[in-house]
Amino acid sequence: MNKTIYPIGIQNFEKIRKGGYLYIDKTALIYQLANTGSYYFLSRPRRFGKSLLLSTLEAYFQGKKELFEGLAIEKLEKEWTEHPILHLDLNIARYASTSDLEDILNRNLVAWEKLYGADPAERSLPLRFAGIIDRAYHKTGQRTVILIDEYDKPLLQNLHDEETQNQLRNMLKPFYGVLKTMDRAIRFALLTGVTKFGKVSVFSDLNNLDDISMRVPYAAICGITEEELRTYFEDDIHELASSLKLTYDETRTLLKRRYDGYHFVAEGPGLYNPFSLLNTFKYMRIDDYWFETGTPSYLVELLKHTHYDLYEMANTETDADTLNSIDSDSNNPIPVIYQSGYLTIKDYDPEFKIYRLGFPNREVEEGFIKYLLPFYTSVSAPKTPFEIGQFVREVRSGNYDAFFRRLQSFFADTPYEVIAGQKPERDTELHYQNVLFIVFRLVGLYTKVEYHTSNGRIDLVLQTDRYIYIMEFKLNGTAEEALRQIDEKQYALPFANDERKLFKIGVNFSSETRNIEKWMVE
Repeated sequence: MNKTIYPIGIQNFEKIRKGGYLYIDKTALIYQLANTGSYYFLSRPRRFGKSLLLSTLEAYFQGKKELFEGLAIEKLEKEWTEHPILHLDLNIARYASTSDLEDILNRNLVAWEKLYGADPAERSLPLRFAGIIDRAYHKTGQRTVILIDEYDKPLLQNLHDEETQNQLRNMLKPFYGVLKTMDRAIRFALLTGVTKFGKVSVFSDLNNLDDISMRVPYAAICGITEEELRTYFEDDIHELASSLKLTYDETRTLLKRRYDGYHFVAEGPGLYNPFSLLNTFKYMRIDDYWFETGTPSYLVELLKHTHYDLYEMANTETDADTLNSIDSDSNNPIPVIYQSGYLTIKDYDPEFKIYRLGFPNREVEEGFIKYLLPFYTSVSAPKTPFEIGQFVREVRSGNYDAFFRRLQSFFADTPYEVIAGQKPERDTELHYQNVLFIVFRLVGLYTKVEYHTSNGRIDLVLQTDRYIYIMEFKLNGTAEEALRQIDEKQYALPFANDERKLFKIGVNFSSETRNIEKWMVE
């Protein structure tokens, strides 16, 4: 039986080391970070180890040498100097108003003032913060270390409430700005979060922060690399292979397809999701562990609010400035989706500095697309797996009529308010394309699918072991026209020598009825 103790949900470095939990050694990178600069910002998706990174830095700056025995940093650090630590965690509250944020900040300030003293003349939150940093420095003789976890939680929870977000931003901006004004008393500072808010933001005055989110040296400071997988989990992989009745190589391939694929730097190392990987080895079962721990409702609301084309989301190209910055008034959801971990870097064009994005792995793609379905159709979340299973069975059995009747019901039961926005004609067309994208992307997880769209038309090739479906979708045309286009464009030519049965299907969607009007099969 595997005797490894996995640190699932444990974010305290001291608890991990004293409790005998598995620790993947990131301390060489931590030493480099701490000794080559002073002010940093790191963006990573949730459950990727940001809190553990801060806890490890806290133990390091507390001089707790005994906790680092046997780790890389033990040979690098000689002095182990103890510094005063101000560790602020904004992940522990819901921020429905500015009073919630004020309560959290005040609670931390009061605790620090008990340690380092208070000055009655310091009444505002920023002044109290600055005074604490200064007194901590003078009282201990060592510069202060400041660690802020989930700095963006208040802003992210109010992504669609511009007034509240502005109020929260106006509170955080001068508070974080203290890091710059108190430079003489600060040894090190690191802010972490899921996102980076740009332009008129909490960072606009804090221009001394080094954003390492897309820096090559720190690409693997959170997450698990291929090399670390081999070093720390070799026995686990063999045990998992036995449990799943697969070979070692098949298991490695399965893990890679399911949990690998995060790239935070162009041409940087691929990273496994640590939360999913640790759960997989603890329970010896493949599952959607990361996705099940949180529902990205703010992402879906952003997609719907901006009437975004989901096909574009899964095939988008953008630049570093866009990826690195989120503006509250922006109609582009891509930076939020990327920084939240639902898209990642797939390719990079160095000449034009353009990034191509896509889903990092099967867990994220399947989980996110399944999560989208109830927001775009009348299908409830509990029924989503059943409906998709039925779609796949119908495609595999060649029952295309049942498939399209089911698809018709998706459109027929969808309230008009879900479809139409400020521009009903455009939004109806977009909704129809988005529903088709969701359905065929999910079906494509179990079959082979090629999906193309342009100017209101969609052509699609769906392949199973027994059948090939070539489909052309028309908007406000006719099914006959769609079928004729399949022949005119010779879409079936690549399959001329294929032994599988081929169906050519022309489909017409009516914006008037907001549904599939007719399909024809040849």
